[in-house]
Amino acid sequence: MSQGGQSRKRATVHDVARTAGVSRGTVSRFLNGERYVSAAARSAIEQAIAEVGYSPNTAAQNLVRQRTQAVALIVHEPHHLFLEDPNIGAITLGANAALSEADYQLVFLIVDSARDTSRVARYLAGGFVDGAIVVSARVDDPITRAIERVQVPAVFVGHPPGLTAPWVGIDNRGSTRELIERLMATGRSRIGMIAAALDRDSGADRLAGFTDALGDRFDPVLVEETPLYTFRGGADAMRALLERAPDLDGVFAASDSLAAGAMQALQDMGRRVPEDIGVVGFDDSAWAHRTSPALSTVHQPARGLGEAAAAAVLAAIAGEDGPTSGVLLDTPVVWRDSA
Repeated sequence: MSQGGQSRKRATVHDVARTAGVSRGTVSRFLNGERYVSAAARSAIEQAIAEVGYSPNTAAQNLVRQRTQAVALIVHEPHHLFLEDPNIGAITLGANAALSEADYQLVFLIVDSARDTSRVARYLAGGFVDGAIVVSARVDDPITRAIERVQVPAVFVGHPPGLTAPWVGIDNRGSTRELIERLMATGRSRIGMIAAALDRDSGADRLAGFTDALGDRFDPVLVEETPLYTFRGGADAMRALLERAPDLDGVFAASDSLAAGAMQALQDMGRRVPEDIGVVGFDDSAWAHRTSPALSTVHQPARGLGEAAAAAVLAAIAGEDGPTSGVLLDTPVVWRDSA
């Protein structure tokens, strides 16, 4: 605000033209990136823009183009999980970086209830964003159905069964199988699993990979389920597993946060890691570096997933042909001292 409570008047194309000593049409051609503007005029216009403080009215431009220059990042997780799951933050930062490079704004939307689902569906139908990135979608997800209904360009992080939209993800099943095979190679013969998020592809595929690796040695009694990838869930599940199978010598926790909770429970119960029980996780997140000993895990390129999803949704918005199938990023096993 200027003195006297007066709002400063927004500089216009006319102000730029007058200051630069050129026509309004020349300024418009310059702003639209057209070639037919002389070098002298370009220099004068650039100086005038800096002098009068002009910024393009993108709202008006977007109205003409029927674009908002915004993309929604929709995360289908409980609010409290945002404080525990570093992957959500990394995916968000990766997506934001890629969108920012393209002069797009990221709009963060959280779905934690049926009311959130209705609100977000109305928001998408209202045309407030040009596209959407969806994280943690479930099978037959109402948000997925809403996206299909309003036909907004969308890309999914992960691949729920039956999904036909573009997606980016990782090989949860194959990476888990490789991790468990390495754990078995250390001589562990009684291996349990803390499974979580079985209503989405990441949790279900990690359980499938665990089953694949063990083959005939798989024992469903040694699988303890918990709803979410949380530290508390890992600790509670570890205690339940040991009550049923005190002879366990290895544990796969379906995320690093679960593994950290499991290791805390083992420490509280006087079990040594890795001497008594080898523990492995999944994600290679900040949790993996907080545990003692450091956690063996699978590296999930969370930031890369966000960047790839943003690139894919921008291509869809532009009408470009995307990949005919999903995009899988590499997930190497990272072996540390916990196993």
